[in-house]
Amino acid sequence: MNALYIFLGMVGPWQWIIIGLAILLLFGGKKLPELMKGLGGGIKEFKKATQEDDEDEKKDKEKDKN
Repeated sequence: MNALYIFLGMVGPWQWIIIGLAILLLFGGKKLPELMKGLGGGIKEFKKATQEDDEDEKKDKEKDKN
């Protein structure tokens, strides 16, 4: 089983609230939107890269068939 799945399954709603408050205290209200924007951009880039890899694999498989 995936270790991340096990970890996330052990963290309850109150723990998430505490984690969120700790992040808010560490980074402050002004830096938090900046941080989330950067995180969202990183996730978007990751998804784009994985989609490109999938497309490249499909093209390679089609080449191999011909």
